[in-house]
Amino acid sequence: MTSSVLQSRPPGTKPAIPPLRNGDHLARDEFERRYESMTGVKKAELIEGVVHMPSPVSAEDHGEPHFDLNGLLFIYRVHTPCVRGGDNSSLRLDLDNEPQPDGYLRLLPECGGQARLVDGYVTGAPELIVEIAASSVSYDLHEKLNAYRRNGVREYVVWRVWDAAIDWFVLRGGRFEPLQSRDGIYHSETFPGLWLDPDAVLRGDLAHALDVLQQGLASPEHTAFAAGDDQR
Repeated sequence: MTSSVLQSRPPGTKPAIPPLRNGDHLARDEFERRYESMTGVKKAELIEGVVHMPSPVSAEDHGEPHFDLNGLLFIYRVHTPCVRGGDNSSLRLDLDNEPQPDGYLRLLPECGGQARLVDGYVTGAPELIVEIAASSVSYDLHEKLNAYRRNGVREYVVWRVWDAAIDWFVLRGGRFEPLQSRDGIYHSETFPGLWLDPDAVLRGDLAHALDVLQQGLASPEHTAFAAGDDQR
């Protein structure tokens, strides 16, 4: 991926703004400056001060799982006031971290949310982040997990496609711990009524996964949360 800046400069001269390169060590401001100049680049992340520029991804290993999981998050957001969501948006977490997660949900500040929009960017940690990872060796479960933990992401969901597993972590005492399912169903602690059947999602039974989510949306805890009666 080559930027217009690099294409237009005379041979032998340095670019006015250097390009991003995988593995560069940068501060967040410089990362943003270079990223914004590279109009052909669609995804780049700063994780613990290091630039990560993922290779193109396949539909099977990333695109379709991404679509399916974010579809469920979208339905939850539709039925839940004070909740916003997004995907592939750069998040300003801290001076060393600007990830571009596959999905997130956040509470609005007036509803107790910890992230805010500043110059159009989500600044601070959304309450829930979702990533689609190849396997447990991915940086999503190492460097990125640590950055999310340290910045106070309350819940972190990782779909390990090659391992055929979905992990759901919750932040407790400054550490991410696995969320225990109830009869095989994950129940979000931060977003009442956000229920996920990981086995249904993994086998592609999205109709059943949607049915489980709708049960969560019809639960008393979601009704109270949506009405603002939970005193958040």
